[in-house]
Amino acid sequence: FHSSRFILPVLVSLLLSNCKDARSKDPSTQLLPIYGTKSLQGSDTVYHQVAPFSFTDQFGRTVTQAVTQNKLYVADFFFVSCQNICPAMTNQLTRVQARFKEDSNFVMLSHTVNPAHDTAEVLLMYSEKYAAKKDFWFFLTGKKEDLNNMAEKSYLVNGLQDDGTPEGFVHSEKFLLVDKKKRIRGIYDGTDSLQVDKMMEDILTLKKE
Repeated sequence: FHSSRFILPVLVSLLLSNCKDARSKDPSTQLLPIYGTKSLQGSDTVYHQVAPFSFTDQFGRTVTQAVTQNKLYVADFFFVSCQNICPAMTNQLTRVQARFKEDSNFVMLSHTVNPAHDTAEVLLMYSEKYAAKKDFWFFLTGKKEDLNNMAEKSYLVNGLQDDGTPEGFVHSEKFLLVDKKKRIRGIYDGTDSLQVDKMMEDILTLKKE
């Protein structure tokens, strides 16, 4: 009787300890969600990934997915003459830049949705207005079809189309947080400072993976 009184608490303690250890090793309790479709290849789960790309940055350089190799990054879509949500979004990204600009494992990609107007020269002037750091914050232009495909198929945000407004463009206000495996791990309202705060904390979380 006395021995059973002793053994039972020990067993309960061991069970609780094992549960705690199992939980701490379970990735699902630590990692951010992975957005997009997924499929099984044998016993492996294959997740949606951002496709390879080739655009031109504000310095006239060809920029490919190589700039994001082994890095976390944030992507968004805007256009220079936008007077609606774009200034708010770009101002929020200046906050992100201020926090992470010395981090060699993080970059930002801002894609124009109006490549006919937003040439490299125009993007350079815009980037200088917001004190964008070279080789950290890339402003990208290219073929409209390629930019459309990146928005819809890779980043899973609004397609770009004429909505009849004077500006003539529809684009997402979302910021996309992408991990080192090119998977989307967070989607945030780029006009909302609280959501951008959350995104910056999620960046730190991903850096621990």
